[in-house]
Amino acid sequence: MAGGGPGDRETPAAIIFVATSGCTWRQLPPVFGLAWPTVYRRFAQWSRDRVWARLHRVVLDELGSRGELDWSRCAIDSVSVRASKGGH
Repeated sequence: MAGGGPGDRETPAAIIFVATSGCTWRQLPPVFGLAWPTVYRRFAQWSRDRVWARLHRVVLDELGSRGELDWSRCAIDSVSVRASKGGH
């Protein structure tokens, strides 16, 4: 999430709101102070840059270092793991 530009603090909150509320990008409330196309562009760029994957890893590493992960409850689905040899 490098850059330091306008809205860098509000953008993650807006993205999380869209992801958890079920609203569309166009329905983003004005309370975030950003236009939905701006938020969507940043989401798309951060997705291409694998920001979400890196952030996920940081959170897992932090929780793991505190002993707060229960790996016995871990699940991997087909979206998470690339199939080898055409899925065979």
